[in-house]
Formats: sequence, C-alpha cells, structure tokens
Amino acid sequence: MLGWVVTFLVIALIAGILGFGGIAGASIEIAKIIFFVAIVLFLVSAVVGMARGRRV
Repeated sequence: MLGWVVTFLVIALIAGILGFGGIAGASIEIAKIIFFVAIVLFLVSAVVGMARGRRV
C-alpha cells in the first residue's frame, strides 16, 4: 500500500515540474489519503495482534 503512496508522490512531483498544478494537487491528496489509511490499518492490526496474545 505504501508503494501506491510513493507512486502518487512521484506523479505529483513530475506533474508539478511540468506545470500541471491540478494533477499534482490531486495526486498529493490521493497520496495523503492512502498514507493515512495505511497507518490506520497498521494500528488496527497491531491492536488486534496484541489482543490475541501475539507479540508485535
């Protein structure tokens, strides 16, 4: 999932360099959303793992 974040960040950088501000802004927003979803899923997974008695 973090690979998608990097992909959208690269797209945003290239679009920003080439002057496509709208595409760059949209790509940054998508990357932010995916990044925070990944963090939330990681935290949920860690809590569930601890609740089941596994060590993280």
